Amino acid sequence: MPDSIRIAVIDDHPLFRQGVVQALTKVDGIEVVGEGATAADALKIAQDLAPDVMLLDVVIPGGGVEAVANIARHCPGVRAVMLTASDDEQNVASALQAGARGYILKGSSSSEIVETVRAIFRGESYVAPSLGARLLMRIGKRVEAIDRKDTHDLTPREEQILLLVAQGKTNKEIANKLNCTERTVKHHMTNIMRKSNVRNRVEAALKFSRHVN
Repeated sequence: MPDSIRIAVIDDHPLFRQGVVQALTKVDGIEVVGEGATAADALKIAQDLAPDVMLLDVVIPGGGVEAVANIARHCPGVRAVMLTASDDEQNVASALQAGARGYILKGSSSSEIVETVRAIFRGESYVAPSLGARLLMRIGKRVEAIDRKDTHDLTPREEQILLLVAQGKTNKEIANKLNCTERTVKHHMTNIMRKSNVRNRVEAALKFSRHVN
């Protein structure tokens, strides 16, 4: 099917990998084109088969984050998504910084995995809400300012909102603090992500936060 989303699955637990593959092959519009167990497998499949989306575990021989970084460097058209049991905030941060477009947990339902794959294919990004919130809270405890060396043409208002996002504030909290509407905050965040070439508020916080020692 020429319009199918072509997927590869990388996981060193055969039973889990096979279960994911079987679930995905039953979905219309999705085609599994490759399977592997290691970071080396992931890069080879990315280079040889160029899947649209690749699902990878964080914990695989050679390292899932390292695999994502190599794929981003050599095969930027392949969108990597972490599908893992690890809910460690540092793993989430490292994966996103390496180039992962999404981060979901192995306890997710088949429908959530499928919807995530479709969103990533459309050019969106996805981090399980509980993980994204925890990561921003973790970052926010140490943020003192926005690093302006790479903020491009952000306006002072956008920098102000970005700092509050990096400190773990929700859109509602930001709107209350700045005496504006949540819709206005969302509009500014859209502009921030576009100007800064990031895919979501977590990436923005990671990219621009300057931390206390």
